[in-house]
Amino acid sequence: MKKIGITGQAGFVGNHLCTTLSLDETIELEPFERSYFDNASSLEAFVAQCDTIVHLAAMNRHEDANVIYTTNLKLVDNLINACEKTNSTPHIIFSSSSQEVRDNLYGQSKKEGKEKFVSWSEKSGGKFSSLTIPNVFGPFGKPNYNSVVATFCHKVTHGEEPTIIQDSEVGLIYVNELVQVFIDTIKGDVEGKKIGKNSFEVNIEPTSKNKVSRILSLLNRFKTDYMGNGIFPNLEDPFEKALFNTFRCYVPEDHYPVKFTKHTDPRGSFVEIARTRTSGQFSFSTTVPGITRGNHFHTRKAERFAVISGKARIQLRKIGTDQVINYYLDGNEPAYVDMPIWHTHNIKNIGDEELITLFWINEPYNPEDADTYFEDV
Repeated sequence: MKKIGITGQAGFVGNHLCTTLSLDETIELEPFERSYFDNASSLEAFVAQCDTIVHLAAMNRHEDANVIYTTNLKLVDNLINACEKTNSTPHIIFSSSSQEVRDNLYGQSKKEGKEKFVSWSEKSGGKFSSLTIPNVFGPFGKPNYNSVVATFCHKVTHGEEPTIIQDSEVGLIYVNELVQVFIDTIKGDVEGKKIGKNSFEVNIEPTSKNKVSRILSLLNRFKTDYMGNGIFPNLEDPFEKALFNTFRCYVPEDHYPVKFTKHTDPRGSFVEIARTRTSGQFSFSTTVPGITRGNHFHTRKAERFAVISGKARIQLRKIGTDQVINYYLDGNEPAYVDMPIWHTHNIKNIGDEELITLFWINEPYNPEDADTYFEDV
């Protein structure tokens, strides 16, 4: 078992990295609390346990840039001091920034922090890797903080009007793609350019480049098609699929369940379950009273549950949280709920009759696919 510690694991990237690594049975995650940086003995105990430390903790925004600079360098100094005090030589992976080369104190704090780690590596023999990260987007980013995508997603899904200050081209990387680079670095599959005896630098390139206006245009289309008419967009393009999965995680909780339009005549009734601009798999299940199906989550797939007969309770819980969302559906008024990624979900027959549920998922079922992970709501 490789023991991994992550500073800043409560942050946007840290949360995704921590959650993804928790799915790997060959890795043991060492607990970390922000307070450790203010308690030398706690920090020393932490570093002594780790084979690898991913240092993500940093201050990104403050009204006084000097506070950002001094805070970030203090975090680096504290981590190095703890390693030296305990004679620990973990592989330290540092989250740097493309702003290293810019004339601002945040970028300067990243550049000097990297230099401090290189110096520690030379003296201690510990391995050091610096990852220069472009703009990151993905589910659960904080609006007006993590990225323009997070801000736009929140505003569009909540009926606000985003403002484009400068319609420049933005290089972006999806958080799942970034997490994979971290994992490859942890496992030694990526080393990068050598910048010292035991130090390496990995310059991570954006995986997509888009003008700000195109990003907003896509999000507005998602709102019109998906939120307005229940239509899934084309999910063949990797960037658009990642953007849509991000968008879905900002859809307000009370958007669901969405009732179908039911067309009835003397022959019976007709209900349209889903419209899509992409491929996928349709299926159905029958469930006897009292039985629960599911209790798993997906990391990339879009999925729709549509109850057409019987009574059901659908539950969702975001991974890493305790809050459970409950939706109650009745086949007498057919409705659907869509499953956002990184949310464990289940469906239970709470009625006295057989429950009939139709499912749509954007990728055909593959038992060998490492996208579905089981966890109770």
